[in-house]
Amino acid sequence: MIACPLCDSASRAVFEVNGYPIQDCIRCGHRFVGVSPRSDHVETIYGDDYFQGGGAGYPDYLAEGKLLRETGQRYGRLLSRFARPGLLLDVGAAAGFLLQGFQQAGWKGQGIEPNERMAAYAREQLGVEVFPGTLDTFDSPNLFDAISFIQVLAHFPDPMTAFRLADRLTKPGGVWLIETWNAASRMAQILGKDWHEYSPPSVLHLWSPQVLKRTLNSLGYRLRSTGIAQKWIGVGHAKSLLQHKYGNGVPTKLAGMIPSNWKLPYPSEDLFWAVYQKV
Repeated sequence: MIACPLCDSASRAVFEVNGYPIQDCIRCGHRFVGVSPRSDHVETIYGDDYFQGGGAGYPDYLAEGKLLRETGQRYGRLLSRFARPGLLLDVGAAAGFLLQGFQQAGWKGQGIEPNERMAAYAREQLGVEVFPGTLDTFDSPNLFDAISFIQVLAHFPDPMTAFRLADRLTKPGGVWLIETWNAASRMAQILGKDWHEYSPPSVLHLWSPQVLKRTLNSLGYRLRSTGIAQKWIGVGHAKSLLQHKYGNGVPTKLAGMIPSNWKLPYPSEDLFWAVYQKV
């Protein structure tokens, strides 16, 4: 039996991707990759190749800086609707572009990033405070007014442990901002196992808004607002992802007709954001 990482109930296999079983929890409905990550999973998967090697990662993460900074500014303004700007922790901060955007929107920020080279770039090139490590190695005397999880929930080896660690760092009344892919979206249902977000072992969890809400409610967080995320992606990054997923198929060939220095709006509703508040 492969147990659900959220509720420890039994699960059933729905299909296989790249040799990895994709499971659905029989009780809570969470969809996840049915493997136990190795102890060096984070260091192996999110090494330098993830940020510059293409495939399921980025062909050149640093080239996405402007788009990421704008995303941080937009989310910083969004968070200000639910909490007075204060101290924010960005989990999975990478090179610090999102965190810089949050700061430009009025938040004081710190970040955590397991890739030491990216964390060093944030400190040395952008002047933002990003610590190398993960939530289980992060030691701070501060409690945070907000914690952001932008595109990281899918990658947590143990999401419940990560949530509990983050909760210890959150002030009473503090807010969490989450952006992740929606496994219950129309696009995900239509494409099935060919949906782009099925890319183990990088992606381990395929969240739906309903499963996320039940999970965070159980930890004492209530949903304040949610919506479809606005996402822009560099064409060079899009081409790399399509090549990784579809080889030289039609989607890759169509993308090849667009200049790599352009940016495109993400054309679907399968990416969502949500703001939760600690009660």
